[in-house]
Amino acid sequence: MRRYLKKEQKSVEFQTGKLDSLALKMKEIIRNPDYQYENIIFLCIGSDRSIGDSLGPLVGTMLKEHQVPYRVYGTLEKPVHAFNLEETLKEINKQYKKPLIFSVDACLGEQNQVGEVLLKKGPLVPGKALKKVLPEVGDFHIVGMVNYLDPLPTMQFLNDTRLYTVMNLAKRIVKMIMQASE
Repeated sequence: MRRYLKKEQKSVEFQTGKLDSLALKMKEIIRNPDYQYENIIFLCIGSDRSIGDSLGPLVGTMLKEHQVPYRVYGTLEKPVHAFNLEETLKEINKQYKKPLIFSVDACLGEQNQVGEVLLKKGPLVPGKALKKVLPEVGDFHIVGMVNYLDPLPTMQFLNDTRLYTVMNLAKRIVKMIMQASE
């Protein structure tokens, strides 16, 4: 779970936008001959024990169901979360020499950002909204704004997140990835 606010969003290389344009950008990244990678991996981070944090495992599960032609880590059956992230990264680094990793996670932002999808160059810093110290992951990351911040404790927003919002974001992200893989 990551937190995005307007100040941080201004520095985003690939702004939120229509999924078709994000899918096209992702397709360009995947097919870019300048990248020296051997495998493409989607690392879907989150926990199925909190609705607000379940975006990553939902996306991972849906990608596997759609038989995406890439490696997928993090599903509802085998989530990648704070307790096993480092172990999963070690496994990826041991198994693949030069992978191109897209991290997928839920994030919190401002009220008007809920439901947006963002694609950004650079690693994801998971657990930032909950002030957890976890390793940065990915060459690019995809985040879905599942809820917004308010004066209440951050964990409260994860628990109060609507499953409808998370499911819609997961479907949109999977559609974007599937379009990019065509």
